[in-house]
Amino acid sequence: KDMLDIEVWGEDNKKREELLGMCKVDITALPSKQTNVLELPVEKHLGSLLMLIAVTPCSGVSISDLCVCPLGDPCERKQISQRYCIKNSLQDMKDIGFLQVKVLKAVDLLAADFSGKSDPFCVLELGNDRLQTHTIYKNLNPEWNKVFTFPIKDIHDVLEVTVFDEDGDKPPDFLGKVAIPLLSIRNGQQCCYTLKNKDLELASKGVVCLELDVLFNPVKASIRTFKPREKRFIGDNRKFSKKILARNVDRVKKITMAIWNTIQFLRSCFLWESTLRSVVAFV
Repeated sequence: KDMLDIEVWGEDNKKREELLGMCKVDITALPSKQTNVLELPVEKHLGSLLMLIAVTPCSGVSISDLCVCPLGDPCERKQISQRYCIKNSLQDMKDIGFLQVKVLKAVDLLAADFSGKSDPFCVLELGNDRLQTHTIYKNLNPEWNKVFTFPIKDIHDVLEVTVFDEDGDKPPDFLGKVAIPLLSIRNGQQCCYTLKNKDLELASKGVVCLELDVLFNPVKASIRTFKPREKRFIGDNRKFSKKILARNVDRVKKITMAIWNTIQFLRSCFLWESTLRSVVAFV
């Protein structure tokens, strides 16, 4: 029942972001379960925003406190488990499973502010579903204690959990990230995952503690495997990176040297610089 705030941002050649305008949409005034065509003027700026908005109930997505988590109630857990049992394999083929994520805390995070502290919040992404925690200010060991639930559309999806530092009106600073394949989840076990960099190659500073539960129908999941993966609409804006450039230059150098050494070896064989080596090479 809240207002939907929409912001339009622009990026210039110097890679600075600028707010171009914003508008608000009253969700309660829109008819549900149908596509609404809206053209709204952008506040304090020229231009308008044309959009199609459909308000539909979304089952499976929720945010709650630890004390009222869905799978914590035996009756609700039984109801969800029955929904994904084998006998219901031919009902609602798109509803493959249910994921519950308890975001408990993070420990020993990187200090992003000059004060030696951070203002961390956590973002969870599964396919095109994206939820986030509240921000805990001036803390390197935040405790969120929130429960998030997602509908599973593909059992081969990967849950991405990213920790950011809130930086006022500026884009948030990256603190660390983990990627957890759904098929690797062990239900009900509290695990602490070491945060990694954006490419998930090197360890970053700090760990994040999660408790995961996944329930799914194996028949529906198997059938879904033979269909194309869902297209990601939220993509990273890959910017120029000196680190990646240096790595690629180093690769080109190694390949060039390998080719040059091979040419020199062949040349020495044809010139019979070493009789034994040439004979062995030609044989």
